[in-house]
Amino acid sequence: MIRFKKILPPEKWKLPVAVILGVIVGLFFYSFKISNASSYISDEPETCINCHVMEPEYATWFHSSHREVATCNDCHVPHTSVFAKYFFKAKDGMRHATIFTLRLEPQVIQIKEAGVNVVQQNCIRCHSFVNEDVNTINITGKNYQHGEGKLCWECHREVPHGTVKSLSSTPYARVPRLGDPVPEWLNNLMSK
Repeated sequence: MIRFKKILPPEKWKLPVAVILGVIVGLFFYSFKISNASSYISDEPETCINCHVMEPEYATWFHSSHREVATCNDCHVPHTSVFAKYFFKAKDGMRHATIFTLRLEPQVIQIKEAGVNVVQQNCIRCHSFVNEDVNTINITGKNYQHGEGKLCWECHREVPHGTVKSLSSTPYARVPRLGDPVPEWLNNLMSK
């Protein structure tokens, strides 16, 4: 009990500290809700369109043959272990959240080296029966950079995203609209 009293603020600071902590906790939960953060735990493809920048990728995947057998995470997240999957999702998610919060997203999305390795390994994992005669099994992002073979999507360039170049590459694509993240009570308050 004595240790607990050491971390409590002096009596005159209790109310301001409680208010500040309440505001911080409230902002955290509001940010969690408005960013739809809980959706990132799932494997639902609609999660990827939480940010409008990914709408062309979603639309082109939706009209591909991969839609029937693979979600975004089947290709873009490692499947070596549950820990590796969620660590990669958390690391990549924090990078994406930072980029989108600071409005630093590029017009043309480029996959990073870690993503190249993951997608290549997942192509091999799912299509290993096709790759028996082709020497793609040992190709990774690193040895590819040294000229030792080709990545799967160099030959299969249109799979599964077609020719997505920018936000304007699929101007008439229909993607599901996400619900309004602003609570109704706040909308009502702002409209008065």
